[in-house]
Amino acid sequence: MSSSRGRKKSSVYQKLQQLRSLTKSTAVNKTSIIVDASRYIGELKDKVDKLSQETGTTSQVSTSQNPLPMVSVETLEKGFLINVLLEKNCPGLLVSVLETFEQLGLDVLDARVTCEDSFRLEAIGGENQGNAEGIDAQMVKQAILQAIRKWDENSQQD
Repeated sequence: MSSSRGRKKSSVYQKLQQLRSLTKSTAVNKTSIIVDASRYIGELKDKVDKLSQETGTTSQVSTSQNPLPMVSVETLEKGFLINVLLEKNCPGLLVSVLETFEQLGLDVLDARVTCEDSFRLEAIGGENQGNAEGIDAQMVKQAILQAIRKWDENSQQD
């Protein structure tokens, strides 16, 4: 159990260092790295809004109008840890994501979902009797993003 805990701690450390590198943070502790990353994301959103205004386009990318989903997929020993976050309430999106799980051959082993003011899903998808062999985290992420796009197109038509 201690080696599993050590691998998890090492994995978290590596991911924090990647986040630190991507956001050009000089922070050394976890909380400061995350705060710097949040600021960096805010700066990127401001740049997108400014560029949208300069080009005179209606900001489809603006997170206040059409929030971009945040999807992360982490490979586990037998399955995946999937996190989906949208900054708006998304009626019907959970069904679309669960259908995608089914299409990929993943069973939901554990999940936490919030759909009140925003949509947040944290799920562990396990291989469905070997049917999910050959899929990786990137394939799962792309399939979920595609399900979100399809759901978004359908919800705008209603």
